[in-house]
Amino acid sequence: MLIGKHLIAGEWVAGDATFASAPATGPAHDYAIGTPAHVDAACVAAEAAFASYSATTREERAVFLERIATEIDARGAEITEIGSAETGFPAARLEGERGRTTVQLRLFASHIRAGDYLDRRTDAALPDRKPLPRPEIRMIQRPVGPVAVFGASNFPLAFSVAGGDTASALAAGCPVVVKGHSAHPGTGEIVAQAILAAIRSCRLHPGVFSLVQGGRRDVGEALVRHPLIHAVGFTGSLAGGRALFDLCASRPNPIPFFGELGSINPMFLLPNALSARGAQIGTGWAGSLSMGAGQFCTNPGIAVVVDGPDADTFVAAATAALEQIGAQTMLTDGIASAYRQGRDRVAASAGVQEILTSVCDMRQATPYLFSVSGDDWLTNHVLGEEVFGPLGLVLRVRDMAQMLDIAQSLQGQLTATLHLDPADSELARPLVPVLERKAGRILANGFPTGVEVCDAMVHGGPYPASTNFGATSVGTLSIRRWLRPVAWQNFPVDLLPVDFR
Repeated sequence: MLIGKHLIAGEWVAGDATFASAPATGPAHDYAIGTPAHVDAACVAAEAAFASYSATTREERAVFLERIATEIDARGAEITEIGSAETGFPAARLEGERGRTTVQLRLFASHIRAGDYLDRRTDAALPDRKPLPRPEIRMIQRPVGPVAVFGASNFPLAFSVAGGDTASALAAGCPVVVKGHSAHPGTGEIVAQAILAAIRSCRLHPGVFSLVQGGRRDVGEALVRHPLIHAVGFTGSLAGGRALFDLCASRPNPIPFFGELGSINPMFLLPNALSARGAQIGTGWAGSLSMGAGQFCTNPGIAVVVDGPDADTFVAAATAALEQIGAQTMLTDGIASAYRQGRDRVAASAGVQEILTSVCDMRQATPYLFSVSGDDWLTNHVLGEEVFGPLGLVLRVRDMAQMLDIAQSLQGQLTATLHLDPADSELARPLVPVLERKAGRILANGFPTGVEVCDAMVHGGPYPASTNFGATSVGTLSIRRWLRPVAWQNFPVDLLPVDFR
């Protein structure tokens, strides 16, 4: 049952005003509009919870995470129903995303039980060392404090209320304040109900989690500026993320802002692979490009090929596959409008040729395919900006030297992909070190849509893909965002953190 209120410190709190949801199908519902006062109450509660929650054992937190996953699964049918209505995603997509959400909660439970993330180090005392003795020094990773999380528009579960940012922060021992996304407030509320049930079941301080719904820009600004918030996790647009990043940096006490902001995720098709498998790669690209109406941060927006007959074969296969894809519902009217603006920006750029065009309006998206020469790409930086939707751009380069120039011209990316055969190895060798500096994940002979939740995954990259090239928002390494190393010198054992005893 939808309540339409904020969850703050274990209580459902109304507001003075409400906003109506804008579902893709079905009736709209009213939800309380968040205010800076709601943010303040949530942050104060989170700070009050920090002392007890950061002192919980790893086992206690692991049980809590597993309980959240269980409570989410218990509400699975309800989540799918409201999630599909709000986003337009098919039920199978929502059920798969819910599985990913509960998997990462349980993965973090296993991860903290193992304890390796604590990076515990001890340098024994050397009392007889000359000319000066050495004290005993121990080091361990400790939680930073309350964390702010911004729900993402394109993942109502896996990057939202109980998504990877929240799961990793709770695993680290940090209370969380979530600003819910107005694209799917009902989905967020039901997940918050699951978290509240887990809090009560595990008898934790209610301030360990709060959800503030809706709200204008002042709510997000109040959250990242609040003196009790110690770090921020964000997935969203470059413009919005950069604005919040700058606010975090300008605080009297600056805090880290871990933003995943956008990427065009280039693919480089090397000549032998293009000759042997061009049609197959083109068909696969079309599927990846249009998956979920292209609303994935790892959507492979550009394909770089050496011009010639093999490139023609690749483009023909991609075009044929995209022609079979009908209109898809986008997450919000605003995202659909931005997609059309991106399409127009690309189409109006010098040297760009239309390969596949269509008509889309309202909240619908249809695929588009364009082509441009390597020379025109290198002189027009606008073409390197992300278009969030099923739009592809083929870069036809003169030769491998210009392909390398394209790679070197790129800004930071979440992913970069090489399609290559064994005979392409020497051609790939100069590209690999360039792409290593450009992207957080480098693929061979695959497509980047679909981010595995595992220990080795990196979902981040140099700016503007993310605001911190040393972090990831997916995988167990993401817990390190919410920890800081603390050294303990000659400290009584009974006063050390429990993980040292």
